[in-house]
Formats: sequence, structure tokens, C-alpha cells
Amino acid sequence: MSNQASTPRPLTGRVVLASLLGFFGLVIGVNLLMMTLAIRTLPGTEVDSPYAASIAYEGEIAAAREQTQRAWNVDAKVERRSDGSALLRVEARDKNGAPLQGLKFFGRLERPADKRADLEVALAEVDSGIYRGNAAGVGAGLWDLVLEGDQAGIRMFLSKNRLMLN
Repeated sequence: MSNQASTPRPLTGRVVLASLLGFFGLVIGVNLLMMTLAIRTLPGTEVDSPYAASIAYEGEIAAAREQTQRAWNVDAKVERRSDGSALLRVEARDKNGAPLQGLKFFGRLERPADKRADLEVALAEVDSGIYRGNAAGVGAGLWDLVLEGDQAGIRMFLSKNRLMLN
């Protein structure tokens, strides 16, 4: 038995080329995977045109001031059922406590992180100043409830509240 020290393999151009191709192939592969996952899970934009949204902002401020002056009391309750449906009940009263009748309320349950899961809730007036609607497929978790109240085609009320549904 001879004790010969093994000589290291020489670094050739083929080894360097294979190492570089392997390294950059791995980096490009990981980047393509991350880009694909990011695009597939992108929920979309909040507004299509930031410029148009900024122009409409002054109108939103004026509408909020008018809503504050009306001093309506709008109370909304959402009850999620075990079958995944949710019942939305809205009670609307003016500043004197009288029921607000004849309004057209629209409800929307929005997922804060994914607009693709948003659900519209059609509300109908079931009693004087009381509006109800149902939504199917409401998962448990964090939601934003957006309520709009219209009268003769003019938005009179808007609110957005975060809630946790079990």
C-alpha cells in the first residue's frame, strides 16, 4: 500500500463554464418562479386611474361634509352562519331618530388583502328604516363592510368599517 496523496483535478474551461451556467440557470429559474407566483396572486389595483381619483377627491370631501351635517345614525350588523352565508341588517335613522325610508342601500363585503374575494350584498327595505340582505360564500376572517345609501340616484351615505366574522 502506497501512501500517495491524490492530486486535485485541474480547473478546466469546461468546469468553469458548467459552474457558471448552473449558477445563472438557478438564479434565472428562481426569478421566473417568484415572478410567476407574484403575478398569479396579484389582487389588482385599487383604482384604475390615480389622476381621475385625485380629481374626484374634492367631491368626496364635500360629500363627507354633507353626510356629517345630516347626522344620520346608521347601524349595521353582519351575522355569519355556519353554511357560509351572511345576513346583513341595516337600521337607518335621521338625526331626530325617525326611520329613514325609501333609501336604496348597497352593501359590499371586501377582503382587505384580495379584491377578487369581494361580495356584493343586495339590500331591500323590509320595514320602516330597516334594510336586509344576504350574501353567500362568506368565509371566516377579516372583512371590510362598505355601505352606500342612495336617494334619487344621489349618494347620501357612505361608510367603511372593518369587522371580523367567525
